[in-house]
Order: sequence, then structure tokens, then C-alpha cells
Amino acid sequence: MEKKSIREMISAIFKAVTLAMGVAVVVLSCLGSLDPQTAVPLLGIGLACAGAALLEKR
Repeated sequence: MEKKSIREMISAIFKAVTLAMGVAVVVLSCLGSLDPQTAVPLLGIGLACAGAALLEKR
């Protein structure tokens, strides 16, 4: 098993949070238990994590 650097692990975490926030918004919306005032901040967190993951330099 190869060792991963801290940057790679943080990038992976940010990507996972991005996906989790998107999935959470879709699922809660389909269940009818999510209002727009709650969905927008969740999507904002996901977007911020996606931007942070894209800042990784190779």
C-alpha cells in the first residue's frame, strides 16, 4: 500500500464532502424535508470544498 501525502488526503476529503453535500441535498429534497433556505448553504459548503480541492497543485 503506497503512502499518500497529507495534501492528497485533504484533497480526497474535500472531494468526498463535495459529493456528500450534493447527494444529501438531492435525497432530502426528494423526501420533501428540505427547504431552499437550508439547501443553499449545504450546496455552498460543497462548492467551497470543490474549489479547495481544485486548488491542489501537481
